[in-house]
Formats: sequence, C-alpha cells, structure tokens
Amino acid sequence: MDARPKTIYLPDTMVNWPWPRTINPHYEDVKAEVDASFRDFKALSPKSQEAFDKCDNVLLTALVYPEAPREHFRIACDLMNLFFIYDEYTDFKNDALTKEMADIVFDALQNPHKKRPEDECILGEIARQFWARAIQSASLSSQRHFLETCPAYLYAVVAEALDRGQDHRRSLDDYLKLRRKTVGVIPCFSILEMGIDLPDEVFYHPVIMDLAECIIDLALIDNDMISYNKEQAVWDEGHNIISTIMFDLGLDVSGAMAWAAHYHTQVQKRFIDGLAKVPSWGPSVDVLVKEYLDGTAMWVRGNHSWCYETQR
Repeated sequence: MDARPKTIYLPDTMVNWPWPRTINPHYEDVKAEVDASFRDFKALSPKSQEAFDKCDNVLLTALVYPEAPREHFRIACDLMNLFFIYDEYTDFKNDALTKEMADIVFDALQNPHKKRPEDECILGEIARQFWARAIQSASLSSQRHFLETCPAYLYAVVAEALDRGQDHRRSLDDYLKLRRKTVGVIPCFSILEMGIDLPDEVFYHPVIMDLAECIIDLALIDNDMISYNKEQAVWDEGHNIISTIMFDLGLDVSGAMAWAAHYHTQVQKRFIDGLAKVPSWGPSVDVLVKEYLDGTAMWVRGNHSWCYETQR
C-alpha cells in the first residue's frame, strides 16, 4: 500500500525576503519573438512542446532579470531555453548519453562561429546560436565568467545521471555539493554582469562567492520543495532535497519540509548579514558590486514567484 501523504504543505519561504517581485517591462514584447524562434528548432514533439510552453520560460526570465535591457533580456531568454531543453533531453538518460550531450553543448559554446554537424543533436545548434548572439553585446568579463562556470553545470548533470542509473542516494552534504551545480544558477549570474565589467578579484572574492552560494541554496530549496510532489508521483524524487533529508535524517515529508524551511531562513540571514562584509574596491567598482548583488537577490525572488505562477 502506498503510504505517501495525500496532502503536502509548502512553507512560505520568501515571506520576509526584502526584495519584492518585479517583472521586466520587455516581457510581452519579447515573448512572442523568443517562443517562435525556439519552435523553429523543432527540438520537441508537439506534445512535449505544449508542456514546454506551459513553463513560460520567458516569464521566468522576466522575473529573475527585471532590470535587464531588452537585448540582454533576449539573450537571457535564450539561455533559459537552452538550460531547460538540456534538462529535458538528459532526463532519464544514462550518464554516457548525457556526457555526449554535455560535450556537444560545451563545444558549441567554445566555437559559436563553427557550423554544427548535420546529424548532431539539436542542442549544439541551440547553444551555438545563443552564444553567438550573446558575445555581440556582453562584456568580456561576463563572457569569461560564463564559460568558466557553465561546464560545472553541464557535467554535474552527468553525475546526476550516473547516480540515477546506479540508484545511488547521497548524504545531505554530498547532495548539496552536487545540487548547487545541477540547479544551474551560477552561469545565469553572468547575465547580470553583461553590461558591466566585474573584475575577477570581485567575482571570485570569497565573500562574493559565499553570497552567491546563499542565493543558489535558496533557489534549490524552493525548486526542490515545489517540485517534490510532482517528482515523487512519478518515482523520480532521487535528486531532490526533500527526499534526501528524509533519507539522511530519517524524517517524514512534513518534517523534511520544516527542516528545509528552517535552513532556508538561516541562509537568508547569512546572505543579508554577508552584505555588510562586502569589501570596498573603490566607488566606481562598489556601485557595480551593489548592482550585481541586488541582481542575485532579485534572481531568487523571481525564481520563487515563477514557481507559483507557471503552469509547469
């Protein structure tokens, strides 16, 4: 007999987050353009395309990048579609096939002007077109940071596939180490710096990296909480913080949700307290750092809002 609960209560994790929901003013203007462009790839069956459309990735992009100018917003939409379709294609694939796809995407990002092979998986062309457009207007530092952080996401998904194939369950600490990569948030931060020149000593400074990790943890907790019911319904909850807490800490669903909500509150406090520890690099750089960090804070608010507004 199935002992799983009939009702799962979701804590309101973002009720005290100081950054309010905001939406990019270019949402309506860009949505039709992005959706039509993606359909031209014919990457999905009609049924899968219908489900993909319900996600409304352009809405997600508009919520997580509310201040982005139109061109950077358009690029961000392409990035979201790339990451979502990569996730779609690699779901339920074994690690060998997933690695092939990761290699294709990364090669396309490194060679945006190289024609993709005719018989190659469409992921290569989707990635190539995204990056060929991005490099036309993105700052050199943001380009470098994207190419440095994206592989960790791509190949973490391979590790997730290996876990799935071996029915391997991780401890909570090990899960978080992998999930911080598979959630794909760090490469998305590059959009926030496309219009500015954020030096490496800022981007990779320990305080800035810790603040980034806070945002990643908040996003993954929200995503995993909200998607847990859907995933457990199809017996695919292995890569989820709720099932991992249940497995590692011996809690039921309600207890795991409460534990995750408490951890979420602790991480919020760590982020807000951490803002006071950000060093000064001089007035001209400090204003860029504030813009970047405010952008990351808006990112997690937008992600949470989208989780409740999408039909996904």
